[in-house]
Amino acid sequence: GPDDAAPDAPATNGETGGETGGEAIAPAGEATADAAAAPAEEEEDYLSEATHAQLFEHFDKEYFFAELKKLYKRRMLPLELASRFGHFSSPPMGPADFDAKPMVLLLGQYSVGKTSFIRSLLGRDFPGIRIGPEPTTDRFLAVMGSGDGADRVVPGNALAMRYDKPFAGLQGFGNAFLEKLQGAEVGHSPILDNVTLVDTPGVLSGAKQRLGRDYDFPQVVRWFAERSDMIVVMFDAHKLDISDELKATIDGLRPHAAKVRVVLNKADQVSPQQLLRVYGSLMWQLGRVVQSPEVVRVHLGSFWDRPLASGGGAAHQELLTRERDDLLAELRDLPRNAVLRRINELSRRARKLKVHCFLVHYLRNQMPKLFGKEDAQRKLLADLPRHFALCCNRYGLTRGDFPDLDEFRSALVEVADLSKFPKLDKRAVTEMDKMFATDIPGLLERAVRHGK
Repeated sequence: GPDDAAPDAPATNGETGGETGGEAIAPAGEATADAAAAPAEEEEDYLSEATHAQLFEHFDKEYFFAELKKLYKRRMLPLELASRFGHFSSPPMGPADFDAKPMVLLLGQYSVGKTSFIRSLLGRDFPGIRIGPEPTTDRFLAVMGSGDGADRVVPGNALAMRYDKPFAGLQGFGNAFLEKLQGAEVGHSPILDNVTLVDTPGVLSGAKQRLGRDYDFPQVVRWFAERSDMIVVMFDAHKLDISDELKATIDGLRPHAAKVRVVLNKADQVSPQQLLRVYGSLMWQLGRVVQSPEVVRVHLGSFWDRPLASGGGAAHQELLTRERDDLLAELRDLPRNAVLRRINELSRRARKLKVHCFLVHYLRNQMPKLFGKEDAQRKLLADLPRHFALCCNRYGLTRGDFPDLDEFRSALVEVADLSKFPKLDKRAVTEMDKMFATDIPGLLERAVRHGK
């Protein structure tokens, strides 16, 4: 654990407030090693889905995830607890976070067809369903498969306490949110044997979004987005306006851009000429919201339990059918790609954890040993952007892995004394890097042999 670390180099006067000092980073070249241990995100894909498709034919997922949980508990969890990573970012992962089925998060303004989309996938109604032109879904609803084949509603508090479900982290949002959380267990639904669907309240406009909800909606969405395997953002072909609140919600999805799929729903209700104009308008608006050099893929369709309207002709119907089939094919592939996605998500978490550990270590070393701690911590908070840059350069970290400045400052305000953090055990950070460099690739090979 961090308390068993080798002692840092003796403190010097510079350690109390300057950028130079006798920190435990004394060995030359350590920054370079740290930088080398943090490769770019695209290099974290240990296995290409196309190249290694056959590899997973005999892959033992149960064995793999059981061993991956042990690696996380041994290599990452001690660092998370010592650095209070859960207070600054996300709480520690539990067994259910590894064993959970792939999760699909549905977002959009009210009455765009999110709940109807789920019903069309299931081919039937489900517990807790409410559909209408007004804002009907006023809660987060996790639609899951039922182990005993019975349909039931699970209250939010009970759902968050179940050890076999990945929702324990939601308890941190308080009772006000848990009252707006609900589970729906559906029996005999093939698609729910492989995925969990999460319906969300429609994003409201203006003060209704801020004042009408007594919980932090953007933070809850971010929590679900981090754990989701696909995020479906839905738009109605008849109302394309992207409110400031929806823009802020989409902006919060930026770290998870690879998971986002945009659906233009009710596309059979407009003529082909109108659809062309609507599609162009949506792409223009998305270009202003989604700050990405890549073009956003938009799926056209009409996701409800009625046949496609025939007013647009056979070619129009064929287009919408093919678009729907493309999206459903991606949904069906989620379980097959779950291993790769879990590894990449864990790798992203490890990079953030590494930056967090060095950041806390750096700030701790700027604190005086005896007197003036409160004043020193106030100055650190006021000059946090400069300290971010200094920490990044000193330890050779990647600036893109640093936390949001304002969110980190808000969490840091709640820490009474930075000097109370334990010393950073750099050997533990090195072991975590080894986990992704050698342990996980080796585990993948063993899981393949284990499944044959």
